[in-house]
Amino acid sequence: MTTPIAAILTSDLAGQVRGRAFPADELEAYRRSGSGWVPANLALDPFGRIVTPNPFGSIGDLRIMPDPATRTPVTNEPGGQPITVMLGDLVNPDGSPWDCCPRTLLRDAVEDLRKETGLRVISSFEHEFMLRDPDRVPGRKPFSLEALLAYEPLGSKVLQALRDAGLEPEMWLPEFGDRQWEVTLAPAPALQAADRAILLREIVRNVVRTEGERATFSPIVERDGGGNGVHIHLSLIDETDAPVAYDPTRPGGLSRLAGSFAAGVLRHAPALQALTASSGISYERLAPGRWSVGGLFLGENNREALLRICPLFNTPGADHRKQFNLEYRGADATSNPWIALAVLLRAGLEGVRADLPAPEVVSGDPGRLSAEQLASASHGSMPASLDAALVALEADRTVTSWLPARLLETFLLIKRGELELLSRLDDQERYTVYADAY
Repeated sequence: MTTPIAAILTSDLAGQVRGRAFPADELEAYRRSGSGWVPANLALDPFGRIVTPNPFGSIGDLRIMPDPATRTPVTNEPGGQPITVMLGDLVNPDGSPWDCCPRTLLRDAVEDLRKETGLRVISSFEHEFMLRDPDRVPGRKPFSLEALLAYEPLGSKVLQALRDAGLEPEMWLPEFGDRQWEVTLAPAPALQAADRAILLREIVRNVVRTEGERATFSPIVERDGGGNGVHIHLSLIDETDAPVAYDPTRPGGLSRLAGSFAAGVLRHAPALQALTASSGISYERLAPGRWSVGGLFLGENNREALLRICPLFNTPGADHRKQFNLEYRGADATSNPWIALAVLLRAGLEGVRADLPAPEVVSGDPGRLSAEQLASASHGSMPASLDAALVALEADRTVTSWLPARLLETFLLIKRGELELLSRLDDQERYTVYADAY
């Protein structure tokens, strides 16, 4: 009988999960002392290249300290021994937090929001991905029983693996794109929700692989094809766990407090995009008419808004206060979930600090609004490319102040190196390298 392994993992600036493994029977020792890590690993790009020069070079050492609350079994084959994985925080050799740790970035944002406002965020990451086997049929059969049955037992195995991992899966469905699927998880406190997003991607890819398929969370896999997004849902609760975002007397049902939070997100939206949709092909998906993001506004009853008020339902016993949530639609799986959620919380906190007025709520189809009406409701323009998104990020001194200087410098180096690589590839090669990476 082989000795199973365990692994301590982190997620880097390209949203890739990396770490180190060891015999599982030594897990307790590693739980206490962590595993060695290298600062320059933060400079790895999505394709496994280390960007040089970078702020760290060959100097220094770190530890990945596992969080026992993230302990998750992952089975690599049916009936096989589970591999134990844990997500961790990057710390200095003396145990102090490393300033560039993405997970610590989110933890600090959660704590600052709580200390200043008494608010906490409950969140969920809604993922889309595509299967890559062109021989499997049906292709475009959105929401159909035919597609669900054709791919069984894949769906059952994905949901069971997520349930075994404690991730509380909610739904599994065939989406609009060719061999596209969506999987959702139950809401959880912010740090736990981002941890779950990281684990979900790895578990889904693993289950699909054991079934002889390949999955990709890449934002887009072919020109004019369907795109894969990550929708981040945000609910606000106070220190008594009471929901505080809903007020039926106000436009869209958005309370004054939640309105200020939403206004902060939209005020900094152009700069946030590089951190929530971080690839060179993300912006082919984020365009009008693609049911992704047609504009930087707060929407109700439409899916073209960057920030959407999700619908409420009058089901028996429904509590609209608990149902009410905002959906940020501008993210994808090329971003780091810890960083993406951290900057959304920071932006919302800025809005609450400044007591910003609630954004104008756009109801219905924005395509039917006049240019003047849409301009009045919009908070700038969606960057048309990653390069434009990086320029917007650097220009927003408030957003850059939330990021440690070396982390920001490394992120910019990675992304500009990524763009330089893409400039040498044709269209199909660009789609392929991202499909393989994600």
